[in-house]
Amino acid sequence: MNLLFDFTVDKAAKTIFITREFDADLSLVWDAFTKPEILDQWVAPKPWMSKTKYMDFKVGGRRFYAMVSPEGQERWAIQKYTSISPKTNFKMLNAFADKDENPELPGSDWDYTFSEENGKTTVRITIYNESLARMEKMIEMGFTEGFKMSMKNLENVLSDLSQK
Repeated sequence: MNLLFDFTVDKAAKTIFITREFDADLSLVWDAFTKPEILDQWVAPKPWMSKTKYMDFKVGGRRFYAMVSPEGQERWAIQKYTSISPKTNFKMLNAFADKDENPELPGSDWDYTFSEENGKTTVRITIYNESLARMEKMIEMGFTEGFKMSMKNLENVLSDLSQK
């Protein structure tokens, strides 16, 4: 099955635009992005793993998590949810952080929009960085390849969950 995956970096706008289609129903895809027990299964590009310390998915709530390397090195990040429209859209501020939850600002603004048509769910993600340097650092750290790997992981997780 050919599922849409578009990944565009617009340096002038300091924004990354991602559109990804999944062969799964909307509520399942929404849960995969908003429930830590599912999120941790796919969000880290292998061989890295994701470890959520806590996640409070509500406006003003936060997720504090680490990407953990095979050697056990932890890269922490914090997300603060700024807007939630169930099963349609959520927005958050994302920032790298240290293990004590001190954010490295500036961060980036993420805007997720979900829609379903003919049993397929499309997720549109806009990532705005107020700092071009930060966006370039994200890309240098392998964000593009890592994100594409994460999306493939998610496809596999959704397939497994759909069969349960």
